[in-house]
Amino acid sequence: MTSPHPARTRRQPRSAPGATTQGRKEPKMRHLTALPDLSELSDVTVTLAPESQTADGSVPLVGYLVLAPAGTQPAQLSELFAAQASSSPPANRPAAVPPEERPAPRGIVVDTEERTASVDGAPLQLTYLEFELLAHLVRHPHRVYTRESLVATIWGYGPVGDQRTVDVHVARLRRKLGAAYRERIVTVRRVGYKYVPPAS
Repeated sequence: MTSPHPARTRRQPRSAPGATTQGRKEPKMRHLTALPDLSELSDVTVTLAPESQTADGSVPLVGYLVLAPAGTQPAQLSELFAAQASSSPPANRPAAVPPEERPAPRGIVVDTEERTASVDGAPLQLTYLEFELLAHLVRHPHRVYTRESLVATIWGYGPVGDQRTVDVHVARLRRKLGAAYRERIVTVRRVGYKYVPPAS
């Protein structure tokens, strides 16, 4: 005898969002920022798509929950995803920071480790003895050195060394330091020379 009512297919209960079953991964949520309020959202649409095969040959399914306004077409969802991706910075990529521009150091700068000297950031072309003389004077500001002591320290001569060579090297240094800094090497009459740094 035929039943007056056709047999109905029994619906499977809908799983709660976030629930996991054997062989399936937990659905991933992607939020869209530019959506109307929740009262205008349609029912939750669940799309299952294969991701990759596992070692045993089975294909795990990954669920994606998409919340969209009622009546939204699939093409419109693609536009929303593309707009959000273009406005969001790439993940795990720090924002570009413009390099800091250091101002050029002012005054006379002597680096004894790299054996460089500069004036207001511009490098000086000094001979070996000129560099040694300038570095020695700058290392001990305001201290007066006699010509004899400079000859012994820089040139390595004894007390009989030619002291006029100090005057020649000081004159060359002053010329290379330029008008703004030549007076930093001060002549102490009938004694010698000293270095006076600019007032801070």
